[in-house]
Amino acid sequence: MTDPSEHAEGRTRAKRWIMRDDGPHPVDMHVGQRLRMRRTLLGMSQEMLAERLGISFQQLQKYEKGSNRLSASRLHELARMLDVPVSFFFDDLPSDGAPTAQPPTDPLIKRESLELVRAYYDIPDPKIRQQLVELIRLLGLDDG
Repeated sequence: MTDPSEHAEGRTRAKRWIMRDDGPHPVDMHVGQRLRMRRTLLGMSQEMLAERLGISFQQLQKYEKGSNRLSASRLHELARMLDVPVSFFFDDLPSDGAPTAQPPTDPLIKRESLELVRAYYDIPDPKIRQQLVELIRLLGLDDG
């Protein structure tokens, strides 16, 4: 009988993830980060989303940290509430299926960046938004 952790091509064993020893699985962490990013972009607090889900905000925090895994039904429910396809939560995972445990370096998932993007799109006048972009570019070029 073939061990399910073996790959058909190379017959190499995949590392088995043991949560108590290794912390949250990197895929669970990634899904949680994507959940937090989308919630923040929509301007929802943890309390607001948790209430809509019928769970405590502490449970939602655990989902966002990856320390509690999301079931398929819960993920489907979140996708509907956040108006994204379920696949959104898995976007940007490495194609080889072996995510790293390293924290992401993408500045776009930082809270500050998400709040800035949300505030930017709250500005109703497109001309003012464009002027703001130009101002930010100028400030970035200023060597002080």
